[in-house]
Amino acid sequence: MQSKNAGSAPNRLGCSGFRALTSRRQAIQAGVCGALGLSLGDLFRLQARAAETVAAGATPKALSVIQLHLPGGFPQQESFDPKPEAPVEYRGSFGVAKTKTGEVFSENLPKTAAIADRVTVVRSVVGRIPDHQQATYHLFTGYTPTTVIDYPQMGSIISHELGPRGILPPYVAIPTNNSFAGGTGFLPSTFGSFDLNADPGQRNFKVRDFSIPESVSTERFGRRKSAREIVEKRLRTLEADPAMLDTMDDFYRRAYTLLTSPSAQQAFSLDSESESTFALYGRDVKGQDNQLAGLAGRLMLARRLVESGARFVTVTYGAWDCHVNVKKTCADQMPALDQAISGLVTDLADRGLLDTTLLMVTSEFGRTPLVNTTSGRDHWARVYSMLLAGGGLARGLMYGASDATAAEPARDAVPLEDILYTIYHQLGINADKELVAFGTRPIEIINGGKLVKGLLA
Repeated sequence: MQSKNAGSAPNRLGCSGFRALTSRRQAIQAGVCGALGLSLGDLFRLQARAAETVAAGATPKALSVIQLHLPGGFPQQESFDPKPEAPVEYRGSFGVAKTKTGEVFSENLPKTAAIADRVTVVRSVVGRIPDHQQATYHLFTGYTPTTVIDYPQMGSIISHELGPRGILPPYVAIPTNNSFAGGTGFLPSTFGSFDLNADPGQRNFKVRDFSIPESVSTERFGRRKSAREIVEKRLRTLEADPAMLDTMDDFYRRAYTLLTSPSAQQAFSLDSESESTFALYGRDVKGQDNQLAGLAGRLMLARRLVESGARFVTVTYGAWDCHVNVKKTCADQMPALDQAISGLVTDLADRGLLDTTLLMVTSEFGRTPLVNTTSGRDHWARVYSMLLAGGGLARGLMYGASDATAAEPARDAVPLEDILYTIYHQLGINADKELVAFGTRPIEIINGGKLVKGLLA
């Protein structure tokens, strides 16, 4: 039987800051729109104001991004950057799995190793702060936190700059947004994530706030829509601004379509997926703890959403703050992760979506080179790994390298800002562009980042 919190509960062996991580509700409250969905109407109104959606002269290679985030500090030595020649106190307890490219991953990732020719691993990512909250904020926004200004998440920037691609919300969080990741910052809150607040990995999954409330019949909902139209017609007779009213009509028409569209409802449902697809993503894969992870359903839904027009989907999985017994942390959670990454990349490629969908597998930092006295690894931001795939990026590439014990970059160090800058570039967004905060203050999307040309196809 699947654990209620499998694959998402914080690691009980992690630091106190990580155990305190809680979800924060930022979803669009579509289900409580009695008169038609004010939140959704506001969403469309503000998104319509987004200007300069694509940087001058830039051609987008990617239409959508799926971010698979592994909170807590994913251990690079037990995943993408093993050190089989290092002493055991550095290399840890696992062997290696050979890839098609002649490199090795940890033996925890044999299926991912088998599709390594379709992905790129950056083994020389450089962060700044080995603190969960600050590093997560840095990852999601490109800025370290300050008391002066709050910066928007990447998903919010993409929503603001590119707007919706179809009727779905541009930015979706599965199951919910990370509470350390910030929010919309100085952008309007309407560019925030649509949080499912439900886990697609659980049986009987349903997005609560993405349908008309059960207490409101379709007929009653239609009458409320008609009532709104009557009020707006009356406003027109009072010589209200016709352009404003025409725009409002369009916003609420789109909101109504979203709430009643069969295609939108289908995008948020796994009911039509075949058993073979569930198997491809590893729905029934269990870890050493014999618990189902739920990651397969989350990534399947992410694929459905980008296929239907979502711009940015972030998926959270696992609890990787392995200060104690890193071997057990990996044995419990890696099998589902390995199968799901392999399944997603394979499925995107088979559907012709890998060229236009950019997958990024992220964590806020890595783990220490030396295994500690409790058989765990501690926080380490000076070098760690990140997997990227699709979206016009190179394939079969191991970019950069860490030194013999995964302590420092050995070559081609890539600051985190450069990774984010490159992803924006692939979407056709100029990350040097200045957005205006507080009406007068210009702020660059990424401060100091640059394009990593070696990652491009």
